Amino acid sequence: MLNATDFPPLSRQLDEFLNSNTEFYGLFKGSETVAIVELKSDETNTDIHSLVVHPDHFRQGLGRELMQFVFSTFDSESFTVETGLENEPATKLYKQLGFVEQEQWDTPFGIRKISFKKIRNIKT
Repeated sequence: MLNATDFPPLSRQLDEFLNSNTEFYGLFKGSETVAIVELKSDETNTDIHSLVVHPDHFRQGLGRELMQFVFSTFDSESFTVETGLENEPATKLYKQLGFVEQEQWDTPFGIRKISFKKIRNIKT
């Protein structure tokens, strides 16, 4: 989707996941993992490090389902996420969920990235 031949996030080794200070949540169909979100959260911000859906399960609302889980589980004031600008399904989803573009930049590995932020609606 991003037309990248070298994409460092996909080169992470198992020990990097096991020793990370992030949390992982997944959706399963039977024993198959179909989507995962990786994040780090505190009372101020929940930073979504990655949201991935298995290609066999694209266009089934699984990314949206995981994001709704994040919003209902974490009481942060804001939520942040970044993705490749060319990842149209992700950018469309984040905008539909109320995220606002913050910035764009080029990475050393040739991907144009975009970051988004969503401020939680506070009800009084």
